[in-house]
Amino acid sequence: MIDNDKHKGSVIIIVLWTVALLTVLVTAMAGKVRLSAKTAVNNQSAAMNWLAVMTGVNHGEMELILERMPRPIGELIEETEEGEIRNPAYRFNGQKLELNYPLHESVTVRIYDHAGKISLNRIPRRNMQLLIEKKLGGQDADPQEVQELLGAWTDWTDLNDLEGLNGAEKDYYESLENGYVPRNNPELDTVEEILHIRGFSELFRGVNLQAAFTVYGNTRTVNLNLATREAMELLPGLNNELIENIIAYRQIEDISNRAEIAEIVPFEELQELSPWVGSATTNFFSIYSYLDEEIDYESPFVEDPQSSETESSGSRMMRQAYMEIIEVNSINELPKVLQIDPYGQLPDFAPAKILEEDYLF
Repeated sequence: MIDNDKHKGSVIIIVLWTVALLTVLVTAMAGKVRLSAKTAVNNQSAAMNWLAVMTGVNHGEMELILERMPRPIGELIEETEEGEIRNPAYRFNGQKLELNYPLHESVTVRIYDHAGKISLNRIPRRNMQLLIEKKLGGQDADPQEVQELLGAWTDWTDLNDLEGLNGAEKDYYESLENGYVPRNNPELDTVEEILHIRGFSELFRGVNLQAAFTVYGNTRTVNLNLATREAMELLPGLNNELIENIIAYRQIEDISNRAEIAEIVPFEELQELSPWVGSATTNFFSIYSYLDEEIDYESPFVEDPQSSETESSGSRMMRQAYMEIIEVNSINELPKVLQIDPYGQLPDFAPAKILEEDYLF
């Protein structure tokens, strides 16, 4: 009798352990199946998002081709309150676009004409000096530091290995821990190349180089209708107040001539600014395509999730987007893709960060 009880007890224990083991196995398998299902859903969502973003890029390219075609008869043309016709090419200054070919509702496309950036390959030596001086504090800049930076820039972009006064050539760059040789050519391949020049990585620390500079095109000036904040912040004669007023002005009407610039920029500052500005456009564009988020980045008073400050107080929003630099030459051929950055940093595209009562015009 006792042996039977022991046998029954052993059977019950074995059954309980078997049930427990099966429960663990079933739970593990269910978890694995659930994880696989989530992975499949996430992969499908990522693929659909990627398709939507790339569709935005393609539609942006088409928008630039359509811009070069003759205007359809009866097309409504945007006008100012005074009835002046606005130049549609000035739409490509980073504003959120309504494209001719509709986008997915969650995708935003922004296009930047490179006429709104400072050309590193066409900037005169004197203008580079002025730019360096402003970045170092304007009138408070150390003349020796300015000349050292200017000398390094000159040696990087000249056509020889002869070290100029205050300059840096092959011997200096090869002596670095990860040595390299200077370009010795005025044509830089990318805007990031400027960071390889002695002292320039510190000079432009924190600057969105893709937003401020370009290496494409032959334009020596910056079109204020198209200019990015990052480019205008580097231009002599402009401070934050004037930059915001320029952006506010161009939201209302085009800046057609220097007289209209003079409505915003005081005479003394205009004298500094004049050599830098022009009215040209280019065939080179940066297209940014990205998925919208819940935050309304169009508001000038939105909080930056990465900062305790607000856009109205001058904080810099950092946001990534798929970026493509293209050249559009004709309506009869596809745009030429020059550069791609899947994690491009968007320029500061917020509207004017001042209230209407603070306008200077």
